[in-house]
Amino acid sequence: MTPELLRAPSRAVRSRIMDNARWQAYRPRPDDIIIGTYSKCGTTWVQRIVSMLVFRSAAPRPILEDSPWLDLRTRDLTASVENIEAQTHRRYLKTHLPFDALPVYEGVKYIHIGRDGRDAAMSFHNHLANFSHDAIRRNNEVSQADEKFGDDWLPISESAAEFFSNWVADGGGALGDEGASFFSVESSYWAARNESRMLLVHYNDLKADRDGEIRRIADFLDIDIPATLWPEIVAAAGFDAMKAQGEMLLVP
Repeated sequence: MTPELLRAPSRAVRSRIMDNARWQAYRPRPDDIIIGTYSKCGTTWVQRIVSMLVFRSAAPRPILEDSPWLDLRTRDLTASVENIEAQTHRRYLKTHLPFDALPVYEGVKYIHIGRDGRDAAMSFHNHLANFSHDAIRRNNEVSQADEKFGDDWLPISESAAEFFSNWVADGGGALGDEGASFFSVESSYWAARNESRMLLVHYNDLKADRDGEIRRIADFLDIDIPATLWPEIVAAAGFDAMKAQGEMLLVP
């Protein structure tokens, strides 16, 4: 049975990176999980944690395949939807959209990870500055073909200080749409913090008490994990462990 639509998106967001119109192709299931963040706020970290909880296993799985980013404009939408529809496990999808740009369905649960904006901006700078030539080409093609932009991405400054200044001036790294900015994303999830379908996690809390925060996520998702498996899951969610398994977790 298709879950009831409780609230349609209240605004459109189309930046150089993402487009919430792509969510019109989403066909929800009543136990779906949506992991929503601004870029570089711990998205992959929580995807990895949710993966281990869903599969009740600390074995590495391909995050990009298991947990597609539906609003990403450089990915083929038909292929992404086919991937999602073919999944037989409990699905967990990724988004960088603000909460009010997403459809809300009965039974679907949403996890938001917040982070200090200064840390997010610096991590975002490192991420963008290391884009491959192919990634830059694909992003330029999307931007050039969109009548809203019609040009290439602006070059990323090598200076972290200059990037941060531009990031703030852009409203928090909006990349072409105010709704995609850090401040819009954070405020939208914060406004929904008391909704039963929403769980807010902070990056620093997850660093300080990984065991406790993973348990909080498991409780929110109504997932029971055998006590004997907890130490393995907590250890596998550490930065060193994820870095060591990076090639298996981030298979393109």
